[in-house]
Amino acid sequence: MSKKVYIRTFGCQMNQADTEIITALLLDEGYAMAGSEDEADLIVLNTCAVRENAVEKILNQLDQLRAKKRRRPELLVGVIGCVPQYFREKLFAMAEGIDFLAGPDTYRELPGMIVRASQGRRPADFTHSIHETYAEIEPARPSGTGAFVPVMRGCNNMCAFCVVPFTRGRERSRPLRSVLDDVSRLASSGCREITLLGQNVNSYHDALNDCRFPELLEQVGLAAPDLRVRFTTSHPKDISPDLVRVIATTDNICNSIHLPVQSGSSRILSMMNRGHTREEYLDKIRMIRDAIPGVTLSTDLIAGFCGETLDDHRQTISLMEEVRFDFAYMFHYSVRPGTPAAKSLDDDVAKEEKKRRLAEIIELQNRISAECHAADIGSVVEVLVESESKRSSDMLMGRTKTNRVVVFGRKGSEPGDLVKVRILSATSATLLGEQA
Repeated sequence: MSKKVYIRTFGCQMNQADTEIITALLLDEGYAMAGSEDEADLIVLNTCAVRENAVEKILNQLDQLRAKKRRRPELLVGVIGCVPQYFREKLFAMAEGIDFLAGPDTYRELPGMIVRASQGRRPADFTHSIHETYAEIEPARPSGTGAFVPVMRGCNNMCAFCVVPFTRGRERSRPLRSVLDDVSRLASSGCREITLLGQNVNSYHDALNDCRFPELLEQVGLAAPDLRVRFTTSHPKDISPDLVRVIATTDNICNSIHLPVQSGSSRILSMMNRGHTREEYLDKIRMIRDAIPGVTLSTDLIAGFCGETLDDHRQTISLMEEVRFDFAYMFHYSVRPGTPAAKSLDDDVAKEEKKRRLAEIIELQNRISAECHAADIGSVVEVLVESESKRSSDMLMGRTKTNRVVVFGRKGSEPGDLVKVRILSATSATLLGEQA
């Protein structure tokens, strides 16, 4: 009988894509996928270290798994991804019951590590590889309307607050041909939407073909004209007029851009080592909106970074009011040991003040999002159906090309359909409507 593995994924879309690669590798080794942890012979936690609470989630999960291992001593538990890469072997001492550890570039070694773990040897591998992209592995993707397509790994930016360069290593890009072959397979399999992934997709460079991200995006759009194409994430300092032109002129590339700003203060942006000023960011926003009418923009924001004054915070508030982001990921700053900020800057904003500033940012963003969504009331939008609504099987959920979530009555439609929906009402998170 095949042994069963259950993989629990934490964090970003790149981690979800990595789980699909890991699944393919383990299926090739004869494993079957378990429906739950209780059915599994092997439990793998694929982890994220970007936020402090993300690490706490992993440690809490491991604490809960201790009871399972006491009842079933033969159960193996592995922790892979960014958390073990960040903490390395000391993670063994931080949580009981871990049988092996693996970083993001070592997934090919998992079968051998699992064998050694079953022998009680507790292996760990944190090797970084400047060449590893897993390009030739066909991911074991779940069925659905959309799919992630990683195009590069790692990050060369050294933002002061960020652990990604340490956990995922240097940038390396997947060959153009590999990406296009993957897209072609997805198009023929019935997929309706793909998202190109990278820590900073703007840095994509297939040196052999001298292909940069604007050319890659254009070729993907032309190769699969019936698929919606999205991408994430862009760095403000690297987004270019060429990329914006491709989005504006290629019909199936969605007109929504995630452009993390983190702060509205040039002084704080400099301390963060972001590589651009407030004014330069706003110039990029104007360039995008001039070229792509109706584009929606989302962002990341950090409240209470080292040295942030009330004036710096107010500049973030004013930038939000000027840009009017459709959506934002919002956090208060937490120190990540080993990052440039942890080494050279004082975390001098009190936690309660961080929370107060974050609450103000969230309140403002909720108001702006509600106003942006309210502007769609009465319009008819095209929606790609993704799934049933979580609240009712009589309702469906999908997204517009501008990445707005729409919930509407079923009327015979199914996931994967493109439908016209008349918007009747809106909240800060969702558009509500009926099929037109």
